[in-house]
This record gives sequence, C-alpha cells and structure tokens, in this order.
Amino acid sequence: MSYTIKLLPSGHTFQAKGSQTIVEAAIDAGVHLPYGCRNGACGACKGKIVEGKVHLEEYQSAIISEEEIKNGMTLFCRAMPIENLTIEIKELGSTNNIKPKIFPVRVEALEKLTSDVMLMKLKLPSTDKLQFVAGQYLEFLLKDGKRRAFSIASPSYESSLLEIHLRLIPGGEFTEYVFQEMKEKSILRVEGPFGNFFLRENSIKPIIFVAGGTGFAPIKGMIEESIQKGMKRPIRLYRGARILEDLYMDALCKKWAHEFSHIEYIPVLSESRKEDKWQGCEGLVHEVVLKDFTSLNDYQLYCCGAPQMVEVAHKAFIAQGLPEDEFYSDAFTFAAPLKK
Repeated sequence: MSYTIKLLPSGHTFQAKGSQTIVEAAIDAGVHLPYGCRNGACGACKGKIVEGKVHLEEYQSAIISEEEIKNGMTLFCRAMPIENLTIEIKELGSTNNIKPKIFPVRVEALEKLTSDVMLMKLKLPSTDKLQFVAGQYLEFLLKDGKRRAFSIASPSYESSLLEIHLRLIPGGEFTEYVFQEMKEKSILRVEGPFGNFFLRENSIKPIIFVAGGTGFAPIKGMIEESIQKGMKRPIRLYRGARILEDLYMDALCKKWAHEFSHIEYIPVLSESRKEDKWQGCEGLVHEVVLKDFTSLNDYQLYCCGAPQMVEVAHKAFIAQGLPEDEFYSDAFTFAAPLKK
C-alpha cells in the first residue's frame, strides 16, 4: 500500500509505503526533511500532522510529550502513514540528491585518541567512492540487525578513506567491541550517507561552530572542506570538554587558527584539573559563546554534541538573537532503552 505525503509550506508531494517511516520515504524520494538519529531520540524531525493519521513507532518519551502528540505533533522518523497525509515541516537545502547505499568497508586503522575516544579509518573498495557532504553520518549494520550511527569526520574529497571518531559508551555493545576486540583489516557493512548537518555554502554570514566531545567529528570535516574550497567566511570554533585530555586533536585546531586568519579556536573546559594547568575558558561551552556575543542575529551557528547540550544551547542562542533558521544541529544519541 502506498500513500501520498503532502508537505507544507512547500506544497511538494512524495509517496510512502505503509512499511516506511515518513523520513525513510522522503530519503528514498530525494526529499530533504530534517532528521538526525532516525530512532526517535533527538527530535530533529519533529513536525505537525495537518491531515491524516500515522502509526507512531517506539521513541524516547523525553523528546515529545503526550500533549504534543494530542495536538498533532509527531516524530517523522518514527511515524508510518496509515492514510494519505498533509504534514507541516520545513524542507532543507539539497545534499546534491545523494541517496544512501550499503557497501563493505575495511578497518584500515584503529588509534586511541584518548582513553575513551577511538579514531577509526575505513577503506572503501577500490572500485567504489562514497558521495557525501561533509557533516553527514554513516550507519554500521550489525549482524543482529541493529544499527549504530557515527558522523564522518572526513571532508568529502577524502571519499575513499573515511574517518570516524567513536566514544566508548560503558555497556555499549558496539563501542566496547571496537575498543576491546576489533582488529585492523576487519570487514564491516555500512549504509550512508545520512543526515542534513552540513555547511550551508549559499550564505555569507560568519560561522560559529559549537562542538561537545566527539561532536567535533562532523565539524572537523566541514572545516577541512571549507579550507580546501578556499572559503574565507569568518569561523569561530568553540569546543567543550571536561578535562584537557578530552580535547583530542587540539593541535589540529590550533594549526587551523595559526595558518588561517579567518579561523579562531576557543577551547572550553568544564571540570579542569590542577594538573591541566588550564589558562583558557572555563564553564559550559554554550555559555562561553553567550558571553562572547551580545547578539547572534548576524551569525550562522552549527552545534553538535549530546542531546541535552544541543537542546539547552538552541534555546539560549535563539534567546540571544540567533534566527531560528540559522541554527543547525546534530545531536549524538546512544542505544538507550526506548519507551512508548
């Protein structure tokens, strides 16, 4: 059974199978809806059902309330149509109509960057190159049918060797396997690219990047791509971490700031130790941004990190004058138990 999905305010339509979520159908149709985790845990795909009914799959209850659902809101990554729909959600800019595909990769290198962050380099088949936009992510396809999503930390011109930054999640089946058992030359299956966290190149506004933890990964790819393309828009990179050790690839960020006059780097520690001998900014990374700018009205802001950090930062930046449509985010979610 196939259903027609009509988008407001654009008026565009596409088809969705009854077995697909609305986000899955949009991806297949080349329609660019906002989404992040695709498992009901980040809220990026939240929108309104104007007409029609859906079946809502499992989701994390903290992301959307029962009251919102009663008022017609839903998570389109978990909503499956059961009749024709009219929905209200803003379409995003194009990712060059790149469609996800499944392909094998070889683990070319594993390198511990900190005690709980692993750099993984993935080699694609020599006959294949992945088309993606810097900032997008891949999903590892596990043998039990589960998926694990990680951002690509490479720029798109490095399409044959992909860089992934994995943070060790205590009790996390996949990341514990990577840290404790995985060997170089292992063969894995991935699907991608996914996501719409990418640099909007049609703007001339100065850019503020805000990264928490391994939220640095997609931002690294975006900055490297902007450098390769010769972009000169002013960039301020704010990175938040607990302690100095957590600021992995700190030397690379300093190198960018030293070599390129339009790039400024501001690392921030929230729990610096005496042995860190820290002389830089302290506190929560989004609060440092707020102190540095009396108004964010003239900026474009990209934020990536844990869902709570992204949510709090979003509200604070909008209150500080950032236009709603100039906030772009990617919230990192983990395989937590789902609730209905």
